[in-house]
Amino acid sequence: MTAHNYEAIALRLRDAYSGQTVAPMRDVLEPTDAVGAYAVQEINTRFWEAQGRRIVGRKAGLTAKAVQAQLGVDQPDFGVLFDDMQVADGAVLDPARCIQPKAEAEIAFVLAADLPSPDTMAAQVAEAVASVHAAIEIVDSRIADWKITFADTVADNGSSAFFVLAKQGLPLAGLDLEGAGMEMTFDGTVVSTGSGAAALGNPLNAAAWLAQTLAARGEPLKAGDILLAGALGPMVPLIPGVTVRAAVEGIGTCSFTYGEA
Repeated sequence: MTAHNYEAIALRLRDAYSGQTVAPMRDVLEPTDAVGAYAVQEINTRFWEAQGRRIVGRKAGLTAKAVQAQLGVDQPDFGVLFDDMQVADGAVLDPARCIQPKAEAEIAFVLAADLPSPDTMAAQVAEAVASVHAAIEIVDSRIADWKITFADTVADNGSSAFFVLAKQGLPLAGLDLEGAGMEMTFDGTVVSTGSGAAALGNPLNAAAWLAQTLAARGEPLKAGDILLAGALGPMVPLIPGVTVRAAVEGIGTCSFTYGEA
C-alpha cells in the first residue's frame, strides 16, 4: 500500500472525530496488518502535533490474552496520549466529546527516567518509575459499533479517547502490582472487577513491552511520560450522568462524572 493510501485512511479516521463513525476498514487494511495500521496512526499523530497537541505518554492495549485471541493477534498494541486527553481526577467529562465510549480501570506509571533501550525489561522499568497511580481509561472507537480488528484499533490510536489519573501516586517499592485487586463502580454499583495480573501478568510487563516497542521504533519513552499499562478488568459502556470510580487495592482511587458540566 502506498503512502497516499495511508494518508486517505488517516483522514477518514480524523473526520470521524466529528461524531460520525466509519465502517470497519477491511476494504483498505487487512485485519492483522500492524505495519499499515501503525503507519496510519503515525500520520495522525504528526498531524495532531502540528495542530498544537502535546504528547504526554503512551497507552498499552490488548494486554489481556483473551482479547488478543478474540482479535487474532499475539501481541499488545499501543496508542498515543495527548495532553488534552487527560480528565482531572474528580472532574466532569461532557458526553458531547465522545462517540461510543467505554471505561476501564488500569494501573498507570509516571516515569522519572528515560527508557531508551529496545531490550528494556520489567526490572529496568521498575527502576525508572517515579510514581504508580490508579487510573481510568475512557476508550472510544471511530469504527461503527466497535466492530474492530487489530488493524482498526491500532490505526485509530488504540481506540483511545481520554484518561483519568489519580491525584496521589505512590512509590513503586513495596507495592503488589500483580496481586492488586481492582473494582470499578458506576454510582456505587460494581460494574467491573479484576487484578493487576490481567495486564500481561503484571503491569510492569506491559510497560516493558511498551518501552521495547517504542525504543525499536526510535520513539523511546522519556522521563515524565505517563504510561497506561492496560485494563485490569472488562471495559463497560458509559451511561450519561454516572460517576465512575476505580479503586485499585494498595494503590489508590480515582473518579470522574460522565455528564454535562
